[in-house]
Parts: sequence; structure tokens; C-alpha cells
Amino acid sequence: MLLESKTGRKYWTTLKGVDPEFRARVYAIVAQIPKGRVMAYGQIAALAGSPYSARIVGGIAHWGDPDLPWQRVVMKDGSLAPGYPGGTAGHAEALRAEGVAVDEDYRVDIAELLWSPPSS
Repeated sequence: MLLESKTGRKYWTTLKGVDPEFRARVYAIVAQIPKGRVMAYGQIAALAGSPYSARIVGGIAHWGDPDLPWQRVVMKDGSLAPGYPGGTAGHAEALRAEGVAVDEDYRVDIAELLWSPPSS
């Protein structure tokens, strides 16, 4: 399915089976992650209302709106995503460009960098 981002960029997605409301909640959460901070896939899934859907969030990241800061989403242990464009090295490069330290094992300090949106 061909979609268009808010900036007019067109992208293909195979998110056909994903609840559009869940996807919209994921997008809203990811859009808030500030530079220099990260969130985990499972954390986003839980905040979006489906705590056991970390892999679905990964699929949304892989096939979703390319204008969102997906580089700020990591695994729960701070590991970078091999499915990120350019693999873990590409993910590391994108994070380092924002001033985030990434170690030689392609991990970030999740305890230091984990961000949570303000409670509403």
C-alpha cells in the first residue's frame, strides 16, 4: 500500500493487518521522543495499549512513516535494530549524529537514555 507522510514523502508499507488506531498511537509516541533520548519497542507497545506487541512496533518502524525519528527506538537492553536501514551500523550512525554514545557492541546506555512521555 502506498502512503504519504505529513511532509508529502511517499512510502510503501505492508502494514495491512495492523490496527490503524494502534499505528497512529505508535506514531504519536515516537514523534515525541527528544533528540539524545531513546525508547524501547516494548515500552512503546505498552504505552500504545498493547504491551505484548513489541514486534508489531518493530514492523511499524520498518514499514512506517519514514519522517519519524525511528533511530530513537531500540531494544529493551539498549541493542540497536538490525532491521534499521544500514543495519546496526546505520542505526549507530544515526544515533551518533544526534550525540548519542553507542558502544562497540552497538548498544546504548538504556538506563541513562530511556525516555518516557509525560503522563497525561
